[in-house]
Amino acid sequence: MAKLYFKYGAMGSSKSANALITKFNYEERGMTVWLIKPSTDDRDGADHIRSRIGLDAVADVIRPDDDVRQRLRSHCDIDVIIADESQFFTALQIDQLREIVDRQDIPVLCFGLRTDFRTRLFPGSQRLFEVADSITEIKTVCACGSKAIVNARIDDCGNIVTTGEQVLLGGNDRYVAMCHRCWSKAIGQQ
Repeated sequence: MAKLYFKYGAMGSSKSANALITKFNYEERGMTVWLIKPSTDDRDGADHIRSRIGLDAVADVIRPDDDVRQRLRSHCDIDVIIADESQFFTALQIDQLREIVDRQDIPVLCFGLRTDFRTRLFPGSQRLFEVADSITEIKTVCACGSKAIVNARIDDCGNIVTTGEQVLLGGNDRYVAMCHRCWSKAIGQQ
């Protein structure tokens, strides 16, 4: 019986690497993977998923107005769907992935962030927490050694910022994973 999985972590927890390794494992067993990503994430190219450790693959791009079920119909014999940067999918698209699991018995593995730089849930992540069968944290650490849960946004001078649009694409140049204690201290809340 297929399930909807949500594997989340802070920036730098190797979510994309895990997604690409999972894709490799399925394909090594002769299974067909539909690798997808939201159009919001175009930092490595519109149709590429690239991990910090150098893994890379081409993915189908899902726009906010796309119906994932309709897009799936153009693919034959899909054994599994792997979705990277799932926080950027709409809540409706997460519901469509849920429907694919339930009606077509195709497992869906979603990888993404839980929260933004203000510690607020992304819409796609929120919906995944509400409807996923399995929720797993991919852990990473803060500079102090504690578990990192905050995706702290930094400006060009390395200062942590707490205002701005929810989505600002970037990697290590814009974000640093921190524990809540260090983040609170850095923004002056302690």
